[in-house]
Amino acid sequence: MARRSRRTEETRSWVRALVRSGLDSPVELTERVTEALRADHRDVDADTWASRWIAEEVSAWRADAADWPPTTDHDRLQRAFADLERRGFVVLQGCPDHWAARDVARSRAPVGVAWFTETDIWHAVDEGMLEVNLWHASTANAAPGDRLLEDALGAFAAAGLAAHFDEGRIEVAAYWQRRPSA
Repeated sequence: MARRSRRTEETRSWVRALVRSGLDSPVELTERVTEALRADHRDVDADTWASRWIAEEVSAWRADAADWPPTTDHDRLQRAFADLERRGFVVLQGCPDHWAARDVARSRAPVGVAWFTETDIWHAVDEGMLEVNLWHASTANAAPGDRLLEDALGAFAAAGLAAHFDEGRIEVAAYWQRRPSA
């Protein structure tokens, strides 16, 4: 019984992060959660549980968001990303993987590519730290001393976010406080 309880808690935590990421449409969200419940919790009515859990998580998200400050870390992140895009970077939020980021870099020839996965967003939902990959247009990783890295760190600083480069990624001290849509 304890195993099922832990598994249920893990799935529920994933649903919470998935909802708060705000990346999926309601239909996509329901499909993903239902599919996961069917795969991992075969003894439950996946359709009912998915609908209930999503509704509960959206309700909790709305309640939490009502107490957030007028400008959230997510707002600051979006400002930083918009600044990077104005400078010729491509920003890929919730990018599936490095292959997808590579394909975009090759097709657009940007100044640089700043990208992070959905899993990175889930970490920022709960832990307040978003890890952002930063590449040159060639897909070579940015490194200390690169102008590209200086520009990215400057964009985060200008948006009011603390960020530093560590082990090939930019660690941005930010919660993913994306507001629920109406």
